[in-house]
Amino acid sequence: MDELRIGVIGAGGRGGLAGHAHKPDQGSCVVAACDIRPEMQEHVKKWYGPDCFFCTDYRDLLKRSDVHAVFVTTPDNFHEEHATAALEAGKAVYCEKPLAITIAGADRILNAARDRKGKLYVGHNMRHFPAIIKMRQLIDAGAIGQVKAAWCRHFVSYGGDAYYKDWHSDRRNSTGLLLQKGAHDIDVLHWLCGGYTRRVTAMGKLAVYGQITDRHEGGYGHMKWDQAFWPPLSQTQLSPIIDVEDVSMMLMELDNGVLASYQQCHFTPDAWRDYTIIGTLGRIENYNDCGACDIHLWNRRADGYRPKGDEVFHVDGEMGGHGGADERIVAEFVRWVRSGGTIATSPVAARYSIAAGCMATHSLRNGSQPQDVPPLPADLEQWFAKTR
Repeated sequence: MDELRIGVIGAGGRGGLAGHAHKPDQGSCVVAACDIRPEMQEHVKKWYGPDCFFCTDYRDLLKRSDVHAVFVTTPDNFHEEHATAALEAGKAVYCEKPLAITIAGADRILNAARDRKGKLYVGHNMRHFPAIIKMRQLIDAGAIGQVKAAWCRHFVSYGGDAYYKDWHSDRRNSTGLLLQKGAHDIDVLHWLCGGYTRRVTAMGKLAVYGQITDRHEGGYGHMKWDQAFWPPLSQTQLSPIIDVEDVSMMLMELDNGVLASYQQCHFTPDAWRDYTIIGTLGRIENYNDCGACDIHLWNRRADGYRPKGDEVFHVDGEMGGHGGADERIVAEFVRWVRSGGTIATSPVAARYSIAAGCMATHSLRNGSQPQDVPPLPADLEQWFAKTR
């Protein structure tokens, strides 16, 4: 096609991601946007031009024949409805992660893509983080031998600023942060370890933010990053409904035998992810995950503490959203829709990250009982394998 014409469902917030695709002189442009807030029309016209169509009902956007592809960047609990409708309308879809908040919801979206032979892309932008790419390259090159174990520690200093002041804090909208926030990390662990989770157990609790009585009146509050909110119990104007855990941890058995763990905490003083991948010949670990990072490789035995690896691989920082990953993932989506080729993300992998997160959440809320992760139906797995 000469020009990929794009619509955005959920123009505010994460919807700004679509701005990276608005390049009228380079083959793609945003021509339509939807948001339930009428006041967003002014911003949409400013961002994408006075001729950009605006509506408050996403169905009006999907009726337009001049829209070829759609960004679904609404809150998580709407992804299933909006992505499915867009696929059924014949649009290529970029769906922000997580794909859905239930396994059934994710499978419904995948079925819609298969039934309409549609293009479905999921926004797991961490597969475009330079640090994660370097770790994958080292693993593929055999630097640590055969992967046998992995874990991720996820420190979230801004939990009280972000996830406990708006819709994220209500499990009806997100299932829980082990799914919502952890979907990224579970996907990365799967990608680096070469398998999908088949069995989980988990523990977690609302340890801190449930103690805060200063709540926003009249509905959910608003995200606001402010380093003055420290320590965590000094937070104010939290959402009236808070029933998702602020600390959680899960154990995973992957279908290739790898054992992995994931730990997430929303009241730490720092913010980053630490991945450790251990194989039969050594281990790798990242120091920082976004921006300038170092990947340390230990592959010689020396009993005792060694803060520096036997080899250190530096990854330069880049400008842009999430260290440039937002720009790269949007560019990949646009290129894939326009001309095909391979992509780094996978709807099947996105579904398995949701499935693992859902079953882990069920486990932690039911006495840490081990849970089997239901496999994707074979016909869907085969169809997506053929279309990649």
